[in-house]
Amino acid sequence: MPERSWTLLGSRDIADHRIFRIRYDRYRFEPTGAEGDFVVMDSADWVNVVPLTADGQVILVRQYRHGTRRLSLEIPGGMIDADESPAAAAARELKEETGFVSQRIRLLGRANPNPAVQTNFCYFFLAEGCRQVSPPQPDPLERIEVVLRPLQDIPALMQREEICHALVISAFAYLGTVPQVP
Repeated sequence: MPERSWTLLGSRDIADHRIFRIRYDRYRFEPTGAEGDFVVMDSADWVNVVPLTADGQVILVRQYRHGTRRLSLEIPGGMIDADESPAAAAARELKEETGFVSQRIRLLGRANPNPAVQTNFCYFFLAEGCRQVSPPQPDPLERIEVVLRPLQDIPALMQREEICHALVISAFAYLGTVPQVP
């Protein structure tokens, strides 16, 4: 479908929260002339890091997620600050959430988390040769448990839905560790 089928008629800010802003974008669908408001969430870009120790352990974090109201097993990640690069944010989030640093960090790729309503990207990194240098330094309203699991166990954790965060699964997809559907 051609992009020119949609004409932006205007935008109206609805709410400004600490981690995202919400607005309505009003569009006219040119083939029919119909108009409608679409909800858009503006957010900073994010990073997710697949951290590996020298012996092939993945450094995971378990934390409470308010959206699902349950604990979630994930990889370290978070928002990219305005003054930092995605790679610097990945290294910062890894150290803050786990106390680990890496010998080498490299970009695996990036994706739009949900382009239907969100404007941002999530950058996926692989951090190799990780070693612990300090205790985790979570934010004041975070409680994080650091969990190490062998890389080969990741597909089983996904199949049992112990790992079920879509962006975490996306990060592992870049490594080819997502289980195949039977």
